[in-house]
Amino acid sequence: MTPRWRFLFVGGLVFIVLLALIFVPVLRRRMKRAAKLQQQSEEQARRELTQPIAINPGDPRVKTKLFWASDTIDATLVPVTADLPLSNDPVLRSKQVLNTLLAGPVDAELRTLPPDALLLAFYLLPDGTAIADFSEALANSIPSGIASEQLAVNSIARTLEANVPQVQRLKILIHGQEMETLAGHLDLTGTFVVNTKPAQTPLQNAPIAPGADKPATPKQDKTPATAPPPAALTPDKVPGKLAQPERKP
Repeated sequence: MTPRWRFLFVGGLVFIVLLALIFVPVLRRRMKRAAKLQQQSEEQARRELTQPIAINPGDPRVKTKLFWASDTIDATLVPVTADLPLSNDPVLRSKQVLNTLLAGPVDAELRTLPPDALLLAFYLLPDGTAIADFSEALANSIPSGIASEQLAVNSIARTLEANVPQVQRLKILIHGQEMETLAGHLDLTGTFVVNTKPAQTPLQNAPIAPGADKPATPKQDKTPATAPPPAALTPDKVPGKLAQPERKP
């Protein structure tokens, strides 16, 4: 091979390597984006079949705040405002905002709740205690760890606080049963404070949880045994408070 052809051959190889260095990362990002869009489309289709969000077109459209994970700061929540038709009935309204929260943000990496978790039932007691019953996926599919578990409960509590003022406290059940922890860390035996301000409007058609006047009633003043002090968690950069289990004075 003559020096001229050797030079052309080496130059061609260098050119091919440079092209690969430029276009391979771009192609990889496009493939990752396409896979994410496909995953979101499949998830959305599944939710449309299994968990339709009860929306009445006649309901007034409301600026709704939904709390999902921040894409810049770990273990924090940021509000995303959506214009949704919401019912004036606090129970139906709570179901609408929680189902929207469960459906997740556009970016699936920012969701706070497992994609296969479902809201099975929601009750609101006359004293403002909300009882949210979720499927087993909320406990089984969430990453185990105090940060991820607290983030999940905070997103539920703060979404309710921002949109349903009648909800004062939150009790979380898993498939109708009281659990000691969510996924091994966050205590679920007590209730979480959602809103310390008294509701400005009376409850409308709020169904009472079955057996609410019997031992199944959530122990609202029970001090949780495993929940960490608030100082151990990263505070949310959005004005508000972390959902903390109620304690005895």
